[in-house]
Amino acid sequence: MEEFRESLLILISTPIYVLVIGLELLLSYTSSHQRYSTKGILTNLYLMLCNMSIDLLFRGVSLLFLNYFYSIHVISIEHVVLYWFILLIAEDFVFYWLHWADHHIRLFWAVHVTHHSSEEFNLTVGFRSSVFQPLYRFIFFIPLAWLGFQPLDIMFMYSATQIYGILIHTQYIGKLGILDHILATPSNHRVHHGSNIRYLDRNMGMIFIFWDKLFGTFEEETEHVKFGLTTPLQSHNPLKIIFHEWVDMYKDVMNAPDWHSRWMYIFGPPGWSHDGSRKTSDQLRAEMGQLR
Repeated sequence: MEEFRESLLILISTPIYVLVIGLELLLSYTSSHQRYSTKGILTNLYLMLCNMSIDLLFRGVSLLFLNYFYSIHVISIEHVVLYWFILLIAEDFVFYWLHWADHHIRLFWAVHVTHHSSEEFNLTVGFRSSVFQPLYRFIFFIPLAWLGFQPLDIMFMYSATQIYGILIHTQYIGKLGILDHILATPSNHRVHHGSNIRYLDRNMGMIFIFWDKLFGTFEEETEHVKFGLTTPLQSHNPLKIIFHEWVDMYKDVMNAPDWHSRWMYIFGPPGWSHDGSRKTSDQLRAEMGQLR
């Protein structure tokens, strides 16, 4: 049954991807936008394949943990439609906190930074995966299994919502009115990929944007988005793209003056420094506010 559902997702999503990416490529190359590059496309596909390989290899371990917590689940939802509707909402809520951790804990940011390192923004960037995320993603899904959602259903829902998450990586769709207040629309997600100070660590939702409004991480698209990192990587070297933040984190830990600083360089927010030589996104926003 699970193999059938996964095959169905691939059967449905593949022609959609081919159609919309082909259309966006055509629009890009027949205009002055130039939103695609061959190196960018190849890099995005390379990172996707790395992520998929680790995901497949580690899936058994993930299911082992999730099955254990499902075996002691505390709630049973018998109504099929209600079960899937609640799973959609709950999974997006859990993803919000996974995504929040990826942006606020440097150890996880070292994994997630690959997704943000592109200075291009197009549909193929949606495939630019956080390579090592499958090694810890399942931990955030444990509460769902404990609450009574079957592990294979959790994984299926995650895969299904990823389709939508990929399709919002575009510059060709503007604001969508009321939908921008409910969903993670292309406008909202462009903000998420911005290196503008006001846009850093904003709009974390995969499907819904109201989590960001509820927890104070929402930012409307009001100024031109500069895509990529605050310090551009400027490299298509596949190893550097995956490991550059790990190398920098190692150097910071080795040069830290005390154990507290070492801890903060691993588990503190990205940009934290013991001597104030670098700034976190909150510190940068605070400084921007003081200058106004």
